[in-house]
Order: sequence, then C-alpha cells, then structure tokens
Amino acid sequence: MDGNPGVNGSRFANGGYSADGNRRGVICDWGGVLTPPLVDGILAWLEDDRIDVDHYREVMRPYFEDSCQGENLVHALERGEIDRCEFERELAAMLRSTHGGPVVADGLIDRMFCRFDPVHDMYEALREARRSGASTALLSNSWGNCYPREHFDTTFDTVVISGEVGMRKPDPDIYLHTCERIGLGPEHCVFIDDLEHNVLTAQELGMTGILHTDVDTTRLELERFLTPDGDGAPPAPDQRAA
Repeated sequence: MDGNPGVNGSRFANGGYSADGNRRGVICDWGGVLTPPLVDGILAWLEDDRIDVDHYREVMRPYFEDSCQGENLVHALERGEIDRCEFERELAAMLRSTHGGPVVADGLIDRMFCRFDPVHDMYEALREARRSGASTALLSNSWGNCYPREHFDTTFDTVVISGEVGMRKPDPDIYLHTCERIGLGPEHCVFIDDLEHNVLTAQELGMTGILHTDVDTTRLELERFLTPDGDGAPPAPDQRAA
C-alpha cells in the first residue's frame, strides 16, 4: 500500500482528529477481522472434531438467520444469558459426527475457536491509528470463547464483549455503549466488521462503516477516514486496494 509513515512510524500521523479538531474513534470487530475468515476456522474445527459439515449448516442456519422456533440459543449465549457449558451440551446434542459416535460437549467452544489465530497486520493498522491520536475500541459478539487479550492492551483503549454487557450486535445500544466508553459520538467513529448487517446498523447510527474483506482494503479505507482534511467517507470502489 502506498503512503509514507508519519511521526512515530504511523501513516495516520495527526490523523486521529478531523479537520475541525474533533477526535476520531475506530471501533473494530474481532472474529473475521482480527482473525482469518470465520468460515475457515469453523471448517477446521468441524474437520478436527469429525462433525458432519452439511448437517452443522442445516442445524445452525435458523439461529444465524434468527428464524428458529422459541429461544435463539446463539443470541442468548452472546448476551451472556445462558452458561457456556449449557450451550455446549445443547449444541453437541444437535450435531452429528461422521464417525457414528457422539459429539463431545466438554470443551467444544475452545475447540471451535482454536484456529482463530491473530492477523497481526490488522492489529498493527489499529495500533497505527491509535498512535495517531484516534481512540480505539474492540466490539465483539462472544460465544464465551477466550480472546488473545495479550494483544489488546497495546491496541485498544477499551474492550466491549457482548456477554459482559448483556447486549449483542446488531442491537444499536451496544454500538452506542462502545462510543460512550471512548467518549465520542457515533458521527466521529468508524466501525469495522466482516458482517454487512452489523456495518449497516453502525451506519444507521451515524458512523462510517467499513465492511472488512482484507487487511489492505481496510487499511486504505481507514486511512481515508483518519486523514485530517478528508471527509471520513470510504473511498470509491476504483480507489480501493486490489
């Protein structure tokens, strides 16, 4: 990507502020942005645990589409309303193995997320934004999984985990709560996520939205937002990184 680094090695030098002097904020998702694509990690887990992939998709589709009958266990888990172990038991009972035996419930969430390795270039892009003066926040829907918190202190001013605050994306309140945590209005923030419906909610609240597909494109759009004399809007499609 083109661009010269500024002070402290940041290409966003003095870019944490808009042209009118307002501080800016960068709010970022975790899974699929700071990790490889969600589908890659999930497929690796299904293969490791010898779980029927097509059956998993069939079972989970109503929960992801919110078309299930009765309580949505995924949403309840993300809001911290049900215990992780209870969810593991419920999910394991619904899944089908390819070896004929039961799916092991104990430790299922840890195994599911064990391939979600850090994307260090994306962490560094956020650190550059923070060094430039922007406030940074993590906003993540959690399945009770462990996070690589050793990377968080150097990257984020605040961390908002859905199960810890009783809200989940795309509920508007969790976006506004995150903005409050960094002391900024939505209009001064950019939100980065790999799921379009999450980005659309952020935009409806007045944030700039970046739908993450790869690190280079997101860095380019983030640089546009943080440029002091820029308009805070993502670049046109023909200006984006290949």
